[in-house]
Amino acid sequence: MSLNGQRVVVLGGTAGIGLATAQAAAAAGATVIVSSSSRARVDQALATLPTGTEGYRVDLTDENAVEALFTGLGEIDHVVYTAGGPLVLGELDSLSFEGVRRALDVRVWGALSAAKHARAHLRPGGSITLTTGSAGRRPTPGWVVGASSCGAIESLTRALAVELAPIRVNAVMPGMVRTELWTPVAGPDAQALYESTGKGLLVGRVGEPEDIAAAYLYLMQNGFSTGAVLELDGGHVLA
Repeated sequence: MSLNGQRVVVLGGTAGIGLATAQAAAAAGATVIVSSSSRARVDQALATLPTGTEGYRVDLTDENAVEALFTGLGEIDHVVYTAGGPLVLGELDSLSFEGVRRALDVRVWGALSAAKHARAHLRPGGSITLTTGSAGRRPTPGWVVGASSCGAIESLTRALAVELAPIRVNAVMPGMVRTELWTPVAGPDAQALYESTGKGLLVGRVGEPEDIAAAYLYLMQNGFSTGAVLELDGGHVLA
């Protein structure tokens, strides 16, 4: 299945894995629409994408805004959900439940809202691809929130694949990827974090955004895949 001439919406497609996916889809001939909660990020992303790419500032925690986005877009072929926001790390006793709710609002409820309002606009052969993470399979101390959201997305993926059939619903499960997501955690030591983590992986390195973008393109184009969670964690779960 070719992406040439198809319309691909990447929610959270203005940085990191989402931007790499938008760039890869555009290179494959798709017309791409990206969104972010920041207008500045949208403008920065559009500067790296082909002429004709559309970009919108959307609060994905606002269901009315999500519905309005898809209503305005009309017919589309694929939706990729990579929005996440800052990592919420910390052991249980130190967690702020306000921060926890914000994280789940974007990562889980936002994904559910996107699926709900995108379905009516997807053309035959269309797909929805969500984003989970290896923390759901192999959590470590401090990852209560991250592991929980990843587990929720895995279950949501399978449930939506059944409920929305024949629309295909899949998910990509990255491990650690070299993106700005880790900057607030590691700060100036981010490179050291990548190197130390990479040494413990079976492939000997952390992921790059382009590694993960290829998985989203595969799932969009493979018409026989639904309910699948594609692991790209460098062997983290096995190491």
